[in-house]
Order: sequence, then C-alpha cells, then structure tokens
Amino acid sequence: MRWDNLSAPPDEGNPDGAAPATPPLPLALPGAIARTFDTPGFAGMTFYEVQAKSILNRVPGQSRVPFEWTINPYRGCSHACKYCFARNTHTYLDLDAGADFDRKVIVKVNAGELVRRELAAPRWRGAHIAMGTNVDCYQRAEGRYRLMPPIIEALRDFANPFSILTKGTLILRDLPLLRQAAEVTRVRVSYSVGFVDEALWRAVEPGTPSPRRRLDAVRQLTDAGFEVGVLMAPILPGLSDDDESIEATVAAIAAAGATSVTPLALHLRPGAREWYAHWLAREFPHLVPRYRQLYQAGAYAPQAYQRELTARVRIAARRHGLHRAEVGDNRPVAAPRSPAPAGEQLSLL
Repeated sequence: MRWDNLSAPPDEGNPDGAAPATPPLPLALPGAIARTFDTPGFAGMTFYEVQAKSILNRVPGQSRVPFEWTINPYRGCSHACKYCFARNTHTYLDLDAGADFDRKVIVKVNAGELVRRELAAPRWRGAHIAMGTNVDCYQRAEGRYRLMPPIIEALRDFANPFSILTKGTLILRDLPLLRQAAEVTRVRVSYSVGFVDEALWRAVEPGTPSPRRRLDAVRQLTDAGFEVGVLMAPILPGLSDDDESIEATVAAIAAAGATSVTPLALHLRPGAREWYAHWLAREFPHLVPRYRQLYQAGAYAPQAYQRELTARVRIAARRHGLHRAEVGDNRPVAAPRSPAPAGEQLSLL
C-alpha cells in the first residue's frame, strides 16, 4: 500500500500531554496533524495523525506469508529494531528508512471505526486478519492512542478470526478483550523473541521491552488460557546463532509456557539492509565479511545455513519439551483447533 488513501483528521484537541509540533510535513501527508509529546519515552519523536480511507489490506499474492489480510494502525515504529524489514515502506512517505522510521510514526486515528465499517461490508467474507506483521501494533504509541481496543472489539463483535504478533507487553492491557474475542472466534497470539542476551537486546532492539519481559507476558497469556507460539526471530548470524545462545533462548521460551517455537534466520531487505549494515560496521566490524558472504545473493541467508540453524533449534526444543509446531487456535485448551502454516520473519517490533 502506498499513501494515497490517507488524509488529515479534524483537529479535535490534543491528546493528554501533547503539543502541536511544527516540523515540515512529509509530501505524501499534506495537512496531517503533527504532534510531539513532553514525555521522556517520546523524546525526539513526531506523530503524524491521519484519517485513513481504508484499513483492511490485502497481502500481495506473491508474498511468502501465510495470511491474506492485515490491519496496520501505525507506520513507523519506536521499537527501532535495526533489522526491521518494514523500514523501506517509510520511503513511500518521502521519509527515510533509518532514523525517520524510528522517530516519525504515522497514526491512523480512525482505525477502529474503519475496521467496524469494513467488516460490515457485504463483500467481506470473514477471512483471517493478521496484525503486527508490518510494524508492532503494541509499540509505545499505543499506550497513548489506544487504537487496538476498538479494533479488537470490532473483530469480536463480528466474530472475525485474527492473530497478533508482537514484541510489546502492552497487549496485556487488552487481555479481557482478547478473552472475549476467543469465546466467539479464533484468536492467535504470537511473540517474537529471537534471543535473551540483554546486551544484544539493548544494542539491536533498543525500543522494545526486554526479552525477559516479553517472556513474562507469554506466561501471563498462557495462564489466561491462550496457547502462545514464539517466533525465535530473527536469529542474527555471529551474534545469536551459537549453541549457547540457542540453548538459553529455547530454555527461556519453554519455561515461559510457550506451545511452540519457530526459528527464523535474519533476512535483510532493502532499507533494512543498509541500516543494519551501517550498525554492524560500527558495532561489530569483524562480522562484516561474514555478512557479505551470507547475504551476497540477496535478502536471505543461504538455504543450507537456514536448515542447519533450524535443525539446531529443533534439537534444543525437543530437549525442553517444545516442538516446531505451528501456532494454533487460541481458544480455551479444550476447544478443537486448526493449525496455521508457519510464518516467515515478520516485523516485530
């Protein structure tokens, strides 16, 4: 999706703690309302509030992901993961895929009402909808804008199946809504935890909750009756692909009560490739030759490397009572469930 379906919202006053910002608007967002917030968590960030004209996005047929429809209430992400594959989408807004992606976030303030309207359309057939597949719908801005509750309420009211992939712990705020939805439709919840090393987390995923906090959230969701799968993604060559890191990560995932673990090696699409390469050369210059070799043919590491990585994670998972099963239906455990295909590395954020 490009950005011709966005327009400026009416100015109905500032959210709590907000002050209108005055940076130039991106050319693709004429008239959008730009805001900054006087809180440390949003220092240096600008939020562009827009009225979207549509919210259900059809995934291109050639995509490798196992779903057809998505909802993305935000563009750009304060998680600031160096490897995020969605970075290049910011260039459609005349913004850059690096610092702008981390600090200039598009907020579709009418997302909830749009979801309800589009689910009610006669042409809609109730297909599964995936969220958190481009940028994280539970990034920090969600704590202020609260776009997800009305989205989940609409999906619940229309008994429409959906899934959420996140690195954010704010999803726990919406646990009562998720449980209500799970009574009437299929609800799948997945977490992304590629590694548990704290130093690496701070370096490469600086805006996210720590891996331990994410795994605490997995435990709370599991205790609430959900079956939570974990994408062990991305696994970073030379940084988190050694046996010690894999063992520690799989052990922590199992201890959190996850029902499955799916390993995914780092892939580097345009935009993310350049930003990650710049970071790697600055922080781990000795690894640059290895990355040049691994990713010389494109965005994906060689199949042999991916297969070997998957095999090692699978062996560790068996030791800890996990298996590489696909993430299933998150209704109460007693309910029958239909497995979904395993996904590729998603945006996490």
